[in-house]
Amino acid sequence: MEIPDELIRLERAAEEARAQLADLTGREYEAQWRRWRKAAEAMQAAVTAHADAIAGNRYEVERAVKTAARHDRGAAGE
Repeated sequence: MEIPDELIRLERAAEEARAQLADLTGREYEAQWRRWRKAAEAMQAAVTAHADAIAGNRYEVERAVKTAARHDRGAAGE
């Protein structure tokens, strides 16, 4: 399955925002949680739109995006 770069970018942004929750507490945690949730919602909406556009299974598209986001990091030199 061909995964658009934008979906990979959105997944990575959501995961980076989630990772930044570590060691935060109180208001800092709440503010970062909102940033993570916004990033995650954007990724989920994009996955749904892409699955609809290709008449694909949404779960399979999401799984492919997550796999590509993890495995392409080394290849992209990030």
